[in-house]
Amino acid sequence: MTARPDPARPDPVPRPRRKGLFSRLTKARATRPGETYGVPGQGDSLLLSLASIAGILFVWWLVTSMGWIKPLFLPGPGAVARKFLDIWQNGFTNTPFLEHVAVSTARVFGAFLLACLIGIPLGLAMGMSPVIRGIFDPPIEFYRPIPPLAYLPLMIIWFGIGETSKVTLIFLSVLAPVALGARAGVKSAAIEQIHAAYSFGASRWQVMRQVILPAALPEILTAMRIGIGFGWTTLVAAEMVAATEGLGYMVLSASQFLQTSTVIMGIIVIAAIAYAFDLLMRAVERKVVPWKGRM
Repeated sequence: MTARPDPARPDPVPRPRRKGLFSRLTKARATRPGETYGVPGQGDSLLLSLASIAGILFVWWLVTSMGWIKPLFLPGPGAVARKFLDIWQNGFTNTPFLEHVAVSTARVFGAFLLACLIGIPLGLAMGMSPVIRGIFDPPIEFYRPIPPLAYLPLMIIWFGIGETSKVTLIFLSVLAPVALGARAGVKSAAIEQIHAAYSFGASRWQVMRQVILPAALPEILTAMRIGIGFGWTTLVAAEMVAATEGLGYMVLSASQFLQTSTVIMGIIVIAAIAYAFDLLMRAVERKVVPWKGRM
């Protein structure tokens, strides 16, 4: 026989379960925009970044000041800073420092804009059309893993030693990641949204502009950030031949005369410009695609 519940006796109150350590650490409480599920916010990330930079500078200063590494191989931060001030005031090879910066920036961003104007529409078309994907996917995938130094001689043979060969070399290094990123972004659009747009009478161009392009924007912006990084990486190779101005030319010329402080200074300037543009692209992402990473 089964025992019948006594109506006069109240039901036992279930005892609350103790939360484990993981559930307490990952309590979902967002106090600031971008801070969810225990993930550090932007302020914490900035402090960690500053601490990381300070740590690297301290280790750099320590190993050079203690004499563990000879100045020929790694000059100290003070020597690099003094070299920067000297080149800022007196220039390098009778050319002002800002002119070197302007020439390299024009080459990289000129090639980057050209790659975006061609690569983004091409990638979107490849994502939407099997015919276009079948035509352009093999050549892009073929040359994409080839280092720019490998086809630099061809650029010189075909376009000479002027600006055209330099910009074309940087353009080719940026084109592949931008086009492939745009192609991958097309897959982010849900097929239900596309069918719904067509059912409401939208044209193919309207579906592209109002459904596919907004869905692909996060991938496109990420591909642009990756592409500009490839552009700065290729800059030194592009300025190896018959260049008299530019940051890459300055680094290569200084390395031939074992001016290590100038080499490191040029590398830091290139990295600073590239990082500043990356921060700008992150700000554009937060403004244009605020839903990225929150879905």
